[in-house]
Amino acid sequence: MIVRVLGPAFGHVLPARRRIQHNPQIMQAGTTTIALPDARMRALSAAPREALASIQGVMTDIDDTLTRDGAIEPAALCALHALHEAGLPVIAITGRPMGWSEPFAAAWPVDAIVAENGAVALIPQGSKACRPGRAQGPAAPASPAVSVEYAQDDVVRSAHALRLRQVAARVLREVPGATLARDSVGRVTDIAIDHAEFAHLDAAAVAAVVAIMRESGMTATVSSIHVNGWFGDHSKWSGACWMVRRLYGRELQAELDRWVYVGDSTNDQLMFERFACSVGVANLRDFADRLRHWPAWITQAERGEGFAELAARLLAVRAALGADASSGLVCGVGSASRTRAGPVR
Repeated sequence: MIVRVLGPAFGHVLPARRRIQHNPQIMQAGTTTIALPDARMRALSAAPREALASIQGVMTDIDDTLTRDGAIEPAALCALHALHEAGLPVIAITGRPMGWSEPFAAAWPVDAIVAENGAVALIPQGSKACRPGRAQGPAAPASPAVSVEYAQDDVVRSAHALRLRQVAARVLREVPGATLARDSVGRVTDIAIDHAEFAHLDAAAVAAVVAIMRESGMTATVSSIHVNGWFGDHSKWSGACWMVRRLYGRELQAELDRWVYVGDSTNDQLMFERFACSVGVANLRDFADRLRHWPAWITQAERGEGFAELAARLLAVRAALGADASSGLVCGVGSASRTRAGPVR
C-alpha cells in the first residue's frame, strides 16, 4: 500500500454537468413506465424498525446518490452532517477518480472516500477513525489534509498505466462517439468513458465499450454516467472491506448487519447482493431493465433527497430506541444503537 498526503483544498465544488437525455434502452427515460414485481417496490418507509435498529454505519455511492446534475444536494449534505453528529460513520465508495474525490474527503463529514471502484482510499487526517499503523503500507505523516492510499503498489500501477492508455485509445478508435470522461485527468488506476454526463452513447455503444474493456482483460462496470474499466480484482466490495479493516481494525463480513449500503445504478449490484440492509434511491428504477440484484428497499425520493430520506429514517429509529431504553422498554439494544460503528471492538 502506497500512501501520500495531499494538501487541503478549499472552495472546490463539484463540476456542474449538463443533463443528458438518457436512451430508454439504457436508463428507461421518465416517459417509460416499468411494471416491477412487488419485491422490487418495497418502500423504505415500510421497512420495520427492527431491520434498521442494528445499523451503526452507512456506506454510500456518490454520483446520483448524493448528487444531482453533478452537485451534492443540500439535503444530502445536511444528512451527512446529521449522521456524523449522531455518531453514525459514513464511508463513500465511488467510481470517481482520486483527484476529483480528494477535496470532498477533506470537506465532507465522512470517515473516508474510496475512489476508482475500490482502488484508492482518501482518509481525512483529522478523522477520529484515521489511526496510524492500520494501513497495508507506510502510514502518512500527521497532517490536516487527506491521506491517500492505494490497493495496488506503485510497481503494479506503473505496469498498468501503459495498458490503460492502450485500451483507452482502442475504445476511442473503435467506438463512434466515445470520449474520455472529463474527470480523467485525476484518474490513476482506471479509465472512464462518458456515456451520460457530458456526452451520450446509446446502448449498443455502451455494450461495445464494455466488450473492448473485457476483451483486454479489464473489469468493466457501467455507472449512471460512465463506463469504468480497470486491471485488478478490486471492487466497491473489496474497497468497503478494506476500509472497515483499515479504519476500525475489523472485518466487514463479520458485521454486515451493522452497515447499510445506498446506491443508484447497475454498478451497485454487487453491494446490494452483499448487504442484507441495502437501499436504492428512487432513480435506481431507471435501470430496472438491467438489474439482476435489487436492494432491500427503495426510497421515495431520488438522488440526494433519497439519501436524506434514509438518514432521517435511521436517526428516527435510533431516537425511538433511545426513548424506549430510557423507559425500560428494551434491554441493551438502545445503548448499542447509539455506539459509533467505528471504534467498537
